[in-house]
Amino acid sequence: MTTLSKPIQIGLVIIALLAILTGLYPVIFAFVPSSRGLFTTKTEALLQSSWYIPTFMIHIGFGAVAILAGSTQFFKQLRHRKLNLHRNLGKIYVASVIPSGFAGLMVGFYATGTWYSKAGFIGLALGWLLTTILAYIEVRKGNINLHRKWMMRSYAFCFAFVTFRIYLGLGIAIGIPFNDYYSYLSFLCWVPNLIFIEWRIKQLR
Repeated sequence: MTTLSKPIQIGLVIIALLAILTGLYPVIFAFVPSSRGLFTTKTEALLQSSWYIPTFMIHIGFGAVAILAGSTQFFKQLRHRKLNLHRNLGKIYVASVIPSGFAGLMVGFYATGTWYSKAGFIGLALGWLLTTILAYIEVRKGNINLHRKWMMRSYAFCFAFVTFRIYLGLGIAIGIPFNDYYSYLSFLCWVPNLIFIEWRIKQLR
């Protein structure tokens, strides 16, 4: 059994803490009027539609549950000592990804900016759904090693909830024009995550 190095253990703790902070985002967002924040970039017709805001709230609400539940899944002590808890949290993760991912796919077609930003967020939603479904299929087959790898990829997409807000804040802080930056952000929030995880998976082989 491979023992996690100290830097990796610290990294997992940092990821969990960032996940907890991001998980609080929907609570804060619920008290922000739709005329402020991210909604200021949307058309009035879209905001007045019967589906957009409820769908967006489903996306971030279930996404917050997914990022919180998923952050616990990579701690070996939990997997080995509390297997039932690990499984139940995994079920919560999958059950949260499905509505959040499909809602994200819907709102992705109306992402702020050019076709490039729409493509980025649609790709994020599709990748998240696909990797999660594959992880679920593999665990049902009993292929634990493949399940773990697909779960790592799934959470790389899920962690875009965190990296999106970090990069967005950095861009605003250094004065990058929002419309220009946002299009790149739609890929920047998840592609580096996935590259890192693929590198990490190769190390585990």
